[in-house]
Amino acid sequence: MKNFRGQEFFALIYRLFLVFFFYQIARLLFWFFNRDLIKVDGISEYFKLSYYGTAFDTTAILYVNSVFILLSIIPIVINTKKSYQKFLFCWYFITNGITYAFNFGDIIYYRFSLARLTSAAFSVAKNENNIGKVFLNAVFQNPFVLISFIIIIYLWIFLYKNVKITEEKPKNLIVYFVSSVVFLCLTTLLVVGGIRGDFKHSTRPINLVDANKHVSNPLQGNLVLNSVFSFFRTINTNNFKLVHFVDEKFINQEIKPYKLYERKLEQKPNVVIFIMESFGKEYSGAFNRNTKIKDFVSYTPFLDSLANESLIFTNAFANGRQSIHGMSSVLAGIPSLTDAFTSSPYSNQKIQSIVSVCNDLGYDTSFYHGAPNGSMGFQGFGNILGFKHYFGKNEYNNDKDFDGMWAIWDEPFFQYFAKNIGKKQPFMATLFSASSHDPFKVPEKYQSKFKSGPLQIHVPIQYTDYALKKFFETASRQPWYQNTIFVITADHTNQIYYPEYQQAMNRFAIPLLFFSPNPKYNLKGIDERFAQQIDIYPTLTDLIGYNERIRSWGRSLVSDKKEDYMIVNSDAINEQMIIGNYIYIFNGKEVIAIYDKTDLAMSKNLLSKNLNAEQKLGIEKTKAWYQDYMDRVINRKLY
Repeated sequence: MKNFRGQEFFALIYRLFLVFFFYQIARLLFWFFNRDLIKVDGISEYFKLSYYGTAFDTTAILYVNSVFILLSIIPIVINTKKSYQKFLFCWYFITNGITYAFNFGDIIYYRFSLARLTSAAFSVAKNENNIGKVFLNAVFQNPFVLISFIIIIYLWIFLYKNVKITEEKPKNLIVYFVSSVVFLCLTTLLVVGGIRGDFKHSTRPINLVDANKHVSNPLQGNLVLNSVFSFFRTINTNNFKLVHFVDEKFINQEIKPYKLYERKLEQKPNVVIFIMESFGKEYSGAFNRNTKIKDFVSYTPFLDSLANESLIFTNAFANGRQSIHGMSSVLAGIPSLTDAFTSSPYSNQKIQSIVSVCNDLGYDTSFYHGAPNGSMGFQGFGNILGFKHYFGKNEYNNDKDFDGMWAIWDEPFFQYFAKNIGKKQPFMATLFSASSHDPFKVPEKYQSKFKSGPLQIHVPIQYTDYALKKFFETASRQPWYQNTIFVITADHTNQIYYPEYQQAMNRFAIPLLFFSPNPKYNLKGIDERFAQQIDIYPTLTDLIGYNERIRSWGRSLVSDKKEDYMIVNSDAINEQMIIGNYIYIFNGKEVIAIYDKTDLAMSKNLLSKNLNAEQKLGIEKTKAWYQDYMDRVINRKLY
């Protein structure tokens, strides 16, 4: 048996089995702490999803352990020596320990990102200099994650050491080498098949979209996946690919990528856009009047009062999942799909946007964000859009008001904004707020001012709402105020409390408000039509009287023209589109599910062989929109 290395091969299989076992433990913990976000109907369905997850675990485990496997079976005679086995032990736990931790990080941050970890996290992190602080804060706020990780690693080490290899020398080197080479070849074949997902030459390697093959709800795909797989599978990937489903005539007729509005104005209005960090629709009473949520509590008293004097859209959605996605959607009408446009190789191109439109009309354009300049990638993307001025923490130049983690506190920065804009008119100014961001703190002097709620974010939401109130108090005394149109929306959603907002599409539900103290703009009322961030750019283009053709996938929400809507966003695995009466789930090649537009939880898939005429057209529109998006992004036709 010494010549055939039986104990070594058995130990390798056992050690790999331990990795599979603990990946399932990580999956169980991930689901347990996010079970309110990922609904599973009973134990049998959980085990079914876990079973399908094994294929993704296999790929991830073999990615991480391929060198360990090679080192374990390569015939170098010294394999059984204690020193070599100690080296293998260290290699095994360093590589597996680091990557295994990805799953525990996602236990926390899935609640914010609503997607598994991908390599896109690097594109966000590279713009921040406080990653260490963010990490430590996450650990302190969620000690159970670190404690459970330490306990599991300790148990893992204990079980690993339970199977020991005794030192032995092969008696017949020919048999030793031949058997080792045969086993090495077989193992290589299994590893390649495991990484690909199967052994069929015709099948492409499994990818993130394959997680949705066997789920009853799209959100369950994140339970099938693991964070190591989603991270490694997205390294150096580019999901931006040209496709051809329909002809250009169909796109021009049904998608209408160009819009023209012909409003006549005597005087150009100023424009102020607030992109509010994490201001989900769930937190605002004005946007929940008809949701009939029992014992609903609002945390935005000022926004609620302003809504009474504004035009508000109570069924509005974000077009992305992160802050930088919100910037491109709101200002340029460019949503982020599975891969974010702003972190793609195609973001650095000439882009028509509300910024370029205002520049064409002679506006003074500026962007404000109280974080260190360059944070979140805002300054770089702002330069691409053509902002004439950027005001960040550097320009504010008073670190006494720095929150110690992200940015200048909202209240003083909003005051700085109110007093700094309007020196030249007409102007367009955008402010991206910061204080309603994890770690969800407020200045010390306001610790007892705001009521606490069941979520950590409820207090900082009230603080930022108060900062907004103080802004309007200051702004109302400025000479530019009366002729200004204000837009208030969110970049994305965040923590969820009410079951209504745990529904898949409502993870993107945000407030959208247009206000002007000048009655001639007629911005009052409650509009229950579906709307989205990418509608803001064409709406403002219409309101300021830009009479040239614009490139836009959104539509003006104040136009007399009857324009169809297509609400677009992505769960980071598939694209989601609301067209007419239905929600379409698209994987880049085909529609894989259809839901009624009222089925925001996506609980009943209507896709069948017997589609009605509207559903058939909806599928064609979904493909056509995706084709046009890819064509314009890749071929640099965003102007």
